Amino acid sequence: MKNYLFGIGALLLAGQAMAQQQPQFSHYGFNGLNLNPAYSGIKGYGEITAIGRIQYFGYNATFDDGGSPATASLTASLPVPVLAGGIGIGIYRDRIAQLNTTNVQLSYSRHLKLGEGTLGLGVQGIFNNIYQGTYRANDETDIFVPKEGSDGKLDMGAGVWYEAPKFYLGLSANNLLRSGYRFSSQVQGSGKTAQYLIENHAYLTGGYNIDLNSSVILTPTALVKVVLPGKFSDNDKLALRNTSYEVGMRATFNDRFWGGLGYRSQDAFTALGGISFAKDNALRLGLAYDIIAFGQDAKAASSFEIMLGYRLPKPSMAIRPAIRTPRYSF
Repeated sequence: MKNYLFGIGALLLAGQAMAQQQPQFSHYGFNGLNLNPAYSGIKGYGEITAIGRIQYFGYNATFDDGGSPATASLTASLPVPVLAGGIGIGIYRDRIAQLNTTNVQLSYSRHLKLGEGTLGLGVQGIFNNIYQGTYRANDETDIFVPKEGSDGKLDMGAGVWYEAPKFYLGLSANNLLRSGYRFSSQVQGSGKTAQYLIENHAYLTGGYNIDLNSSVILTPTALVKVVLPGKFSDNDKLALRNTSYEVGMRATFNDRFWGGLGYRSQDAFTALGGISFAKDNALRLGLAYDIIAFGQDAKAASSFEIMLGYRLPKPSMAIRPAIRTPRYSF
């Protein structure tokens, strides 16, 4: 273990270590702000979405606190006409064994009318705080095993998003500064620090609405995730192991109920379903269950996810008509 944290081994639980630096969600088709800053306000109304996920539920391995990655995410998106676009804010807390990440994002998207849809050009400021827990080194003289502590860094992201009545398409990249994080070594007096690097990640996602009839809409979705060339892929910058994808299909009934199936490459098959309720179906609750189909020896059998969202009323642009009376006619 020369240049990596002792804790990097925990990331291998996901099968594709670099992709698991970033949280993944089975509900990716419901909240573009987790992937792309250009999504901010693009729907024309405000949204608040919370997602909780436990990946590889029950996996313990040799970690004192368990090895199941767990993520909690909260995002809010709002159109702001005075800014000719929208703003978004997101925060997530991600834990993988002894590695804990707190991420805060502030996004702005400039909206441009293009054809029947809207094009969003987004930028994002990111703050990452990474906390290392307690480790037991196989070699007590290994200077790269971190001592309990944390480090925080600023980073950036950017993206484009096109939203049309029938489909959407987005492309984005985050961690553009490839910030490095340093932690004191457990070896006293070594003068060395353990190091951790977050790579650039790119996302391409899209979906299309197919009206089967007046009450049923079929929506195929796709997401491609790429770890861009960097320190962890210098020897093979175009390696397919640095790319993963997800595809899915869901059906929505009466704009209220939905259900669907999905596939995550070299990982799992997913079933999801949900319901919208309250006035104008503004509240929605979704559940997802992943059945792990690959690499079972290094993973538990399933993953769970719950989503709760609220859609704010769409801003009214109507202007009240003037009331005219003969008294003030000249």
